[in-house]
Amino acid sequence: MKLIERSSYLNKMINVIGTPDIKVLTGVRRSGKSKLLEAFKSYVQNNIPHANIIHINFNLSKFDALKEYKTLNAYIEDAYVDGTNNFILIDEIQMCHNFELCINNLHATEMYDIYITGSNAFLLSSDLATLFTGRTFEIKVYPFSFAEYVQYFELTDRYAAFDRYMLEGGMSGSYLYREPEDRFDYIENVFDTLILRDIRQKYKIKNPALMDRIAQFLMDNVSNLTSARSITDTLTLNKDKINHKTVGNYLAYLCNAFAFYKFRRYDIKGKKYLTTNDKYYLSDHTFRYAKLGTKNMDSGRVIENIVAMELLRRGYEVYVGVLYKKEIDFVALKRSEKIYIQVSDNIALPETFRREVDPLLKINDAYPNMVIARTRNLEYQYEGVRIVDVADWLLNK
Repeated sequence: MKLIERSSYLNKMINVIGTPDIKVLTGVRRSGKSKLLEAFKSYVQNNIPHANIIHINFNLSKFDALKEYKTLNAYIEDAYVDGTNNFILIDEIQMCHNFELCINNLHATEMYDIYITGSNAFLLSSDLATLFTGRTFEIKVYPFSFAEYVQYFELTDRYAAFDRYMLEGGMSGSYLYREPEDRFDYIENVFDTLILRDIRQKYKIKNPALMDRIAQFLMDNVSNLTSARSITDTLTLNKDKINHKTVGNYLAYLCNAFAFYKFRRYDIKGKKYLTTNDKYYLSDHTFRYAKLGTKNMDSGRVIENIVAMELLRRGYEVYVGVLYKKEIDFVALKRSEKIYIQVSDNIALPETFRREVDPLLKINDAYPNMVIARTRNLEYQYEGVRIVDVADWLLNK
């Protein structure tokens, strides 16, 4: 498979070399965590003289004997070389029983620089502080961005490239397949056999068919306001015997596995977070096509999903804005920075343009605001609102 340098992630790993943190790569299955670990290994080999790298990939059968924490700990201690920088790189750490006992012991010795990846449902962001007694540094890995997609295929026409990306997405393993149906089969397999399987194993799900229906409901309602109760009501009409507490748990499991990301609502005028009706976005929009088909592509929702994930890649904390009963698609926060964003497929019609711009014009603060749409034109401004083509915005950080 062709590889590209995912420099934003690699630089994060390089910048924390020598810190006492346990570095943890998290993200949805097949998003490239293993390849990043290999790229980091190459960097260390080429740039840090006399480094001792202890690399264990539990996907390989030759490491089967290390799937018990005491054996793993003994193997690593035996591989330690005094007087050098000792790096521990472990892929799919959850395949070692009680792995946290080994990692915590090795970390306590202050003799190793530790980098690990794990299955999404077994190495959750919310669990890191509980699992590990030392400080962790989380590196969140996402499927290929549009910029990485363009780099991978060496594309020059950004607007045509974006149309392709909307259909092909960021699950780079699918790029090896020539036929669209084969690509979607691969993506569906990733979702069903890897993501949902992890969830079933972790939480001992007794009704996997219900989990699948909830996932499909969320895919079909990407960018719509959703709650556990509304999903329960819909599925009850289809004769599913469930309650909203069970649905709420399943929603949390899907988000824990990085299949979906939940965006809460934020009252812009009242400056408070709202507790009802959230929005859910897919880690990669092509999961929707693979599971539901491409007959009803709904480009507006797909573009909104792509923008949502890009904001997360860029390190923003993202909310859905509410102002005078109007909705702002995204309120993106990063330290003292705040951006209000509306997303649309096509704003060529005057009424569509006004619908997107008017809520932004009603915001009474000095923070920047913008409309991101498929304009295929250079950026311009309308009464202080930036109007930006989605492909241009995705390529220009």
